[in-house]
Amino acid sequence: MLELRHRGGCPGPGGAGTPPPREGEAAGGDHETESTSDKETDIDDRYGDLDARGDSDVPEIPPSSDRTPEILKKALSGLSSRWKNWWIRGILTLTMISLFFLIIYMGSFMLMLLVLGIQVKCFHEIITIGYRVYHSYDLPWFRTLSWYFLLCVNYFFYGETVADYFATFVQREEQLQFLIRYHRFISFALYLAGFCMFVLSLVKKHYRLQFYMFAWTHVTLLITVTQSHLVIQNLFEGMIWFLVPISSVICNDITAYLFGFFFGRTPLIKLSPKKTWEGFIGGFFSTVIFGFIAAYVLSKHQYFVCPVEYRSDVNSFVTECEPSELFRLQSYSLPPFLKAVLRRETVSLYPFQIHSIALSTFASLIGPFGGFFASGFKRAFKIKDFANTIPGHGGIMDRFDCQYLMATFVHVYITSFIRGPNPSKVLQQLLVLQPEQQLNIYRTLKTHLIEKGILQPTLKA
Repeated sequence: MLELRHRGGCPGPGGAGTPPPREGEAAGGDHETESTSDKETDIDDRYGDLDARGDSDVPEIPPSSDRTPEILKKALSGLSSRWKNWWIRGILTLTMISLFFLIIYMGSFMLMLLVLGIQVKCFHEIITIGYRVYHSYDLPWFRTLSWYFLLCVNYFFYGETVADYFATFVQREEQLQFLIRYHRFISFALYLAGFCMFVLSLVKKHYRLQFYMFAWTHVTLLITVTQSHLVIQNLFEGMIWFLVPISSVICNDITAYLFGFFFGRTPLIKLSPKKTWEGFIGGFFSTVIFGFIAAYVLSKHQYFVCPVEYRSDVNSFVTECEPSELFRLQSYSLPPFLKAVLRRETVSLYPFQIHSIALSTFASLIGPFGGFFASGFKRAFKIKDFANTIPGHGGIMDRFDCQYLMATFVHVYITSFIRGPNPSKVLQQLLVLQPEQQLNIYRTLKTHLIEKGILQPTLKA
């Protein structure tokens, strides 16, 4: 790709380093003047040739200002920078965990708002990096269209969630029926309007850069909006599917940092020089143990294990149910070597505890690669953190880079190994059908149950 490091895009007759001739110059003995297309290509190369820029050519973003509270600065002024950062991170971590517990107490709806807020902030941080790096180009409508596309994609995903999980509620509200019935068409029309606005905003000397930033926006939407939508879908399956994975990633982040801080000697990966094998291994075992214990504690309470459902009789969203088999104690026979150690034949566990081992293992072994990916992204643009939102931690994206990867895994895990047919969802879909369609389904189901011997055939008079 050597030729891409030169403005001309292709090597000239004199070698790979020879730039293409400019207007009015001879090229290989040909004394013809440049054509109009050659002039446009020259302008495009001079103003929009991002492909010609290596990592060393990316402009540095000015470092963010320190937002550490003055009271903390004064209290920790006598410490070295290493220990000062340790205390700042620790205090802010405990503060965030306390706020997280408060939001959990406030219920599923507040957790949904939290996920939405985090999604918007992460999107803002990534888009801001793109805008600040290429701010000198003064791209027309870039930030406005980026936020418009964020609105469109959120409208689509949240509308799908409402239609999927709360069809009964929608049927009671006539104002929503039109929006749900034509939801996908409306979503497509909104996106199409943004697409047309983007095409109309194209400027000759910015073509390549504008398409580059168009792709930047869509990849950012894929990372933030799609993954946060999966987080909310996991939440609807039961708060435990939201809490255990997220808390496992948090636990791994904290314990890996502590093990690395006190015992780290061996570098783990060049993308993150501060990450060590000692922290990685210590974080793995700590996370698996934590996930196993957290699963045991949460599985006891309906508030955490019941799916979020709309109850038409009380006209509200509830988390009450008869816990499934996953959240009922079962007896398991121990392997021979554990029988000798524990001196017992069986052990009582919640089946979800076994699933928690898989979730914790992913959080500690694969989840950190989301952080490594983010580290590579930050190195590419010569920044230390995505933002300076949280003192000692960086931006919101710095804290949730692993969470998005975890959300996708949990969703895939549930659909592959856990979720079966949902009777309430099937009933919701049936209630939307026309009366004739409902009667046909009733007759078909009745005939099937009679053939199975579950129902007795009615006697004709």
